Amino acid sequence: MTSDKLRVLLVGNGGREHTLAWKLAQSDQVECIHIVPGNGGTAGVPKSENITTVKDTNFAALVKHAQDNNLNFLVPGPEAPLVAGITDYFHQHAPGIHVFGPSQAAARMEGSKTFSKDFMKRHMIPTAAYENFTDYGAAKNYLEVVSHSVVIKADGLAAGKGVVIPQDASEARHALESIMADREFGDAGNSVVIEELLEGDEISILSLSDGETILSLPPAQDHKRIADGDTGPNTGGMGTYTPTPLVTKEQLEEIDRVVLRPTIDGMKKEGMTFRGCLFTGLMMTKDGPKVLEYNVRFGDPESQSCLALLQSDLAELMLACCTGTLSQHKLSIAPLSACTVVVAAGGYPGSYAKGTPMKVKEAKVEDGVFVFHAGTGLGEDGQLKTSGGRVIAATATGGTLREAVDKAYQGVKLIEFEGMQYRKDIAGRALK
Repeated sequence: MTSDKLRVLLVGNGGREHTLAWKLAQSDQVECIHIVPGNGGTAGVPKSENITTVKDTNFAALVKHAQDNNLNFLVPGPEAPLVAGITDYFHQHAPGIHVFGPSQAAARMEGSKTFSKDFMKRHMIPTAAYENFTDYGAAKNYLEVVSHSVVIKADGLAAGKGVVIPQDASEARHALESIMADREFGDAGNSVVIEELLEGDEISILSLSDGETILSLPPAQDHKRIADGDTGPNTGGMGTYTPTPLVTKEQLEEIDRVVLRPTIDGMKKEGMTFRGCLFTGLMMTKDGPKVLEYNVRFGDPESQSCLALLQSDLAELMLACCTGTLSQHKLSIAPLSACTVVVAAGGYPGSYAKGTPMKVKEAKVEDGVFVFHAGTGLGEDGQLKTSGGRVIAATATGGTLREAVDKAYQGVKLIEFEGMQYRKDIAGRALK
């Protein structure tokens, strides 16, 4: 790496962005981090400042801010700017700035469920049987004749909530109607994927890639549903832990061989070389691993658990993805477990209050306990307030999974606001 330090422009305001800022700030290579817009937690990260005068959706303003402040490294956190083409925009208008994230063409792997399912079919990557529909009537007729249980997915981005797992035929009809006819997720529901419901344990794998080399973080397990025992509606994720014992070393090698390698190679073959973090959601079925979905960025809340175990310099790894030199690096992972418990606003994932005052006591970082903010903001008076559905998370590392889980729940006790809700059974299946 050149002696020139990295001056980072980090786009986003969630728990993932707080975690990325925290990890990047630990690198000697990083001089400063400008976070647009950031949240109530990112403001306190060393070397970092929140920038609220620039809109994260205004690419021209982001380029101008980067150039005016001599920033040289762009990290788009969430999926929306990547799907909207922020990487291509910066390559075109600010070619001197490295971008950690895929092109708009490659971001379709997350931006369109239809596109990604057809990609898997073309490259013989194992996934659930499926059909795509743009016509509501045709989709409705298909539900009447299909013999297996189904999952219904809005094609476009729906903030992690566009996937419905109906319990029976009438629930399936209702879900389809609310997505396609009632436009619950807006244009994201212009087309849907109806696929076979897979049985097994769900895992998430975050892989760094420069389009050739793949370095994967330890496998994590997310908890998508709002309530204990995996009940209630789907959310953007209520907690994770890593590494999960639900997948063996042999199975990870199989995932690498039949899923990750063909995905990265297939993207390159199709002229959309992947540079960034590929998130692969998999179901470990009795017939082997099958892909549920791809995301084209770090997962949230997977990042909180996975990056808490990363000992390598994240900034160096990210830069290597941009420069095609990832093969010169290895991942160093602490031989520990990590657990993250998300604390959400009352009412989430339905309607919920914003602007609720919060108190957060200092976490004992030396004990391996961290608090990562997501939907929080600071009022004029400096008072921390809620500003989103998934508000904040406690992450902890420990010598065993049990220890990490217990410490994460101790971390939850540092957080206080009216109406807060969280699951009490994160990592429950693994601990059984």
